[in-house]
Amino acid sequence: MTEEKYEPCCPKFNPSTLDEKTHLWEEKLFIQDNVRQVFHMPLNISSVISRMWKKVQEYEAAPPNEEFLILAYDPSPWKSEIYMTVNKEIPGEKNVRLSGAFISKVFDGPYNEVPKWIKTMEEFIASKGKVIKKNFFYEPYCPKCAKFYQHHYVIDFAEVA
Repeated sequence: MTEEKYEPCCPKFNPSTLDEKTHLWEEKLFIQDNVRQVFHMPLNISSVISRMWKKVQEYEAAPPNEEFLILAYDPSPWKSEIYMTVNKEIPGEKNVRLSGAFISKVFDGPYNEVPKWIKTMEEFIASKGKVIKKNFFYEPYCPKCAKFYQHHYVIDFAEVA
């Protein structure tokens, strides 16, 4: 039996493009959906993202790769809100617009380090004289590509005040 060579589906991520960067969003357009969780562990994230992506493709609403984001915000241990960037509204979807100042910081490691990363981010944001309103997280690689590239990047997009 021969082992097939894996061809990554996710473009190679350059951490310097998002590490410690400020983003000023004015009505940045996303579609939003929810994922069920048990103590912050997602149960149906693959099916939700696949359904959202299918709609984005159907309506030709995908932004360029360098602008594409899938952000996750966990308002509780039981639910996560998923935000996918689009370049136009999609009928039948929850179209939302985010505005404000966001500061991003790149982390690399297992997902169970998120509480430590949040604390690091709080200290980093405080050093800039700001406070965090919400933490949104972005993973530029699917699990197979993270294994292929040997990095599990997680980018915290902190909405700041």
